[in-house]
Amino acid sequence: MSRIPNSLLRHRITIEPYRGDSSTGPLYGPPQRVRAFVDEQTRAVVSPGGETVTSSSTAYCAPGTTAPPLSRVTLPSGRETKVIAALPRDGGGLPTPDHVEIQLQ
Repeated sequence: MSRIPNSLLRHRITIEPYRGDSSTGPLYGPPQRVRAFVDEQTRAVVSPGGETVTSSSTAYCAPGTTAPPLSRVTLPSGRETKVIAALPRDGGGLPTPDHVEIQLQ
């Protein structure tokens, strides 16, 4: 397995994993600060529910990074956003950088 090089993970983001809803609103787990490469670019993506939605940015993180849909993410700019989907990208033994692609609202 070839991991995405740490030298490319130039940004820091904070992920608060979505844990469900309560009578007062969404519940989040403890914040986790992770290294990432953040690409702020608008594009259409498909949500886990099969709907086409607009993603305003994408964070590329090391393999094993966990970010369930609807998790709250704080970007380096301070902007808070929510996870649409977190997709493991594994080259299957090919010399490509394995990583997790986190699509953000």
